[in-house]
Order: sequence, then structure tokens, then C-alpha cells
Amino acid sequence: MTTRRLLLASLATGLTLAGTASAQPYGAPRPYEPIPAPRYEPEPHRRHGYVWEPGHWHWEGRRYVWFEGHYVPVRAEYHRYVPGIWVQRGPRWEWVPAHWE
Repeated sequence: MTTRRLLLASLATGLTLAGTASAQPYGAPRPYEPIPAPRYEPEPHRRHGYVWEPGHWHWEGRRYVWFEGHYVPVRAEYHRYVPGIWVQRGPRWEWVPAHWE
């Protein structure tokens, strides 16, 4: 009788652990991969009333995707435009988006 209870307990434990493992299809979250080198994009001819925002890499959860550069309208109520930049915070890198100050 004791052997049977031990066998049933082992089987129940095995099924519980198997169910827990299958509930996590992607595994533990992985850290960001290293940021790829920026792509060279020549700035097109300047446009009056616009600021050129260079392209940058953006983390999409599994990989980096390149966002091409584009023009941003000047906002007269602000003093200057600050381009986006990657900043290292501990072991991770975070994108600080472009903004007006």
C-alpha cells in the first residue's frame, strides 16, 4: 500500500511539473541583445521649418528593428531639439526618445 501511494505521489508531482513547464512557451525573459551599429543615413537637403531626426535601432521584444530617419516639424515654443539616444542603465540599455526642450 505504501509503494502504491509513493508511486501515485511521484506521478502527481511529475504531471504538476510538466504542466508548469508547458505554461511558459518562451522561457524566461532574455536580456536585450547588444545594440547593432548605427546605419549611415545621409541627411537630405534641409527643409525650412523642420529638423532632421536620424534613424535609430528600436527593440521590438525579440530583435532590433531599424527606424529610418525623418523630418520633425520645428516647435517654436521650445528652445532646442534633443535627438534620441541609447543610454546604459546598469546591465541594460534604454532608448531615450528625441524631444524638445
